[in-house]
Amino acid sequence: MRLTGIDRRTFLALAGASLIAPGLRAGEDEPLFLGARGQDGRFEAAVIDERGRDRLVLPLEARGHSFALDPTARRAVAFARAPGRFAMAFDVDGKTAPVAIAASPDRHFFGHGIYADGGRLLLATENDYEGERGVTGLYDASDSYRRIGELPTGGIGPHEILMAADGRTAIIANGGILTHPDYDRIKLNLGTMAPSIVYLDIASGELIEEASLPQALHQLSIRHMVLDARGDVWFGCQFEGDPAVAPPLVGRHRRGNAIELFTAPSTIHRAMRNYVGSVAIDPAGDIVATSAPHGGIVVFWDSATGRCMGTLDLPDGCGVAPYSAGELLVSSGRGELVVATPDDQRALVPGGAAWDNHLRRI
Repeated sequence: MRLTGIDRRTFLALAGASLIAPGLRAGEDEPLFLGARGQDGRFEAAVIDERGRDRLVLPLEARGHSFALDPTARRAVAFARAPGRFAMAFDVDGKTAPVAIAASPDRHFFGHGIYADGGRLLLATENDYEGERGVTGLYDASDSYRRIGELPTGGIGPHEILMAADGRTAIIANGGILTHPDYDRIKLNLGTMAPSIVYLDIASGELIEEASLPQALHQLSIRHMVLDARGDVWFGCQFEGDPAVAPPLVGRHRRGNAIELFTAPSTIHRAMRNYVGSVAIDPAGDIVATSAPHGGIVVFWDSATGRCMGTLDLPDGCGVAPYSAGELLVSSGRGELVVATPDDQRALVPGGAAWDNHLRRI
């Protein structure tokens, strides 16, 4: 793949400026976390340990968003915030030089991806903005992440992508929002949005199943997802309709069934301000966390019943990741890292560089 001038500069900067903290190389069984952050006009991807200490820091040319993870091979891909055109593959232990990945000239990344086929493939959600459709770009991870094709997602604005337990079904949240990079993130189709969750066979490209919201909620953009222990998809939304309307923002989809939506008590629901920024589940699979950074609140849900279990107040808290049984790690745009349960919290890091939207656990 031919790299643009910006991508080539990025690669050289990344290859020469990554930092491994001395004496802190992680063991293979030690939990690590990935996040994008920024400070004083600089942007980076950071690998941190369970105490919040930096293990690896990699400069980025602009804001990052989320990551594709390959825990077996201990590697990851950092994606630019949409409408970004760069991604960067790297070894989480810093043993090899990072690899720059450029979006095709008529595509941009939506900030999320997954590894598939035993780590041979990288799938990235992308925008075919001239064709006004979502696609999943396919990259050969064994050949310097060369782009080898794409699959249509059956919708517009695909955002988060997950891999089902069968290892062959990609689960994609089509947010439904049409954008074009020439129009600086302006939403072009709010009257005709059609968000959905789709299940794709990655070998054939066949759309196996599609779950949609009722027409009355067509402006409820499905954005972020996580799988629970039963393989059900939990998701969070952002509402693009009348701000005075406050529809449910959190739901669950079980294959072969209609989407279920859950609502917190009214004071908590109003505090979410019609926006969920990230979704995660604790390692035991019991507690789903949905962050609402516009309201400075994280809401916890019982994964079995959909009952609201409690909240965490954290200004600009958005990134959430599984920490230990019953606990989640939360990051904020004010640099904080907090270990939280539905009933308690403790600070790991009181403040520092501003964490971006997502936090992932390896």
